Amino acid sequence: MTLFSWTPHSWRWFLLAPASVALGWALDAVGLPAAWIIGAIVVAGTWSLSTGEQLNVHPLFYRFGRGIIMTLAAVPLTQIPAADLLHFLLPGLFVTAFTVTVGVAGGVLLSRAQPRHISPETGVLSMLPGGASVVSTLAIDFGANFRYVMLTQYLRVLVLSLTLPVIVHLFMSGQLHEKGLSNDSPWWMLLVFAAIALGAEPVARKLHVPAATALGPLLATVLAAALLPDDVEVAPPAYLAIVAFLSIGWVCGGSLQRDTLAFFAKQLPATFAFLGALMAVCALSAWPLTGWLDISYFEAYLATSPGALETVLALSAEGSAGAEVVAIQIIRLLAVLLLASWLPQVLHGVRKLRR
Repeated sequence: MTLFSWTPHSWRWFLLAPASVALGWALDAVGLPAAWIIGAIVVAGTWSLSTGEQLNVHPLFYRFGRGIIMTLAAVPLTQIPAADLLHFLLPGLFVTAFTVTVGVAGGVLLSRAQPRHISPETGVLSMLPGGASVVSTLAIDFGANFRYVMLTQYLRVLVLSLTLPVIVHLFMSGQLHEKGLSNDSPWWMLLVFAAIALGAEPVARKLHVPAATALGPLLATVLAAALLPDDVEVAPPAYLAIVAFLSIGWVCGGSLQRDTLAFFAKQLPATFAFLGALMAVCALSAWPLTGWLDISYFEAYLATSPGALETVLALSAEGSAGAEVVAIQIIRLLAVLLLASWLPQVLHGVRKLRR
C-alpha cells in the first residue's frame, strides 16, 4: 500500500480531516492547550466509538508526524548554548532525580494496583514527567497500552497548561500571552524537515541508536542546526506542526473503543492523585533552586514544571525568565528520553529491589 493508495474506507478522511481542522482551530481560538491534538482525538474518537471501526493512519504519514514532533522537541536545544546546559547540569539532574523518581514510583504503584490491566511499561510511561508527545510515541515500541499512555500524558498537559498561567500570576503582575508557532521558514527548509521526519528514524535504527523513534529525528535536528547558516532557524512552521499534532491525535482517537474509555475513566482518581503528587514534588524541588541558582521562585517553578513545555517556554519568555528554565527543562527531557529508551532495564532493576 502506498501513501496515496485508495481503499474502500479512504473516503472517510474527506470528512474527518476537515472536521479535525475545524475543531482544532476553534479550540485553539479560545486558548485551549494542545488544541489540535485534542480536536483530532475528539473527531477520530467519535467516529471510532460510533461506528465500532478502528481508524488506521498510514504508517508513513504517522512517521512524518512523529518526526516533526521530535523536531519541535529539539528546537530549544538548538537555541541555547552548550555552555549553559553544562552550567545548569547539576541543578537539572537534581530536579530530574526528584520528578522522575516520583514518576517511575507512581507508574509502578499504578501497575501493582491494576496488574491485570496496566503493565509496568504502561504505568511508568504514563507517569513520566515531560515530553508527552515523545513518550506517547515510544509506548508503541515497548508494547505498552499506548491509548492509556497518550490519554494520561495529555490529561497532564491539559491540567498543567490550564493551571500554570494562574499559578504564575501569583508571582508576577501583568498579563501573559502564549506565543504561537511562526511560518517564517524558507521554502527549501520543507525538504530538510521532510528528510529529518522520514529518514532520521531508519538511519538511527541502523546505527543502533536507543529509542530511535525519538532520538533519531531529535539528533538530526540538532545536527542540521549546527550545519545550516546562523540566520536559518530549524523550527518547523506552524502548518507542519499542526499536521503532526493531527496525526498523533488521529492515532489515539482512532483506536478508542468503549471499553478503553470506560477503563480510563475508572483510573481517573488514581491518575489525578499521582498527578497531584508529581506537581507537589516539583513545587517543592523548586525551593532549593532559588538559593542554589539565585533566581526567583517564579523561574524555579517554571524550570521544574512536570510537562507542558510549550506553555512553560512561552511563559518564561513573557516573564523575562533566565536561561535556567529552558536548560533545566531540556536536561530533564533528555533524561526522560534516555530512561524511556532503557525502560526494560529500569523495570528489571525495580523488580530486583522489590525482592
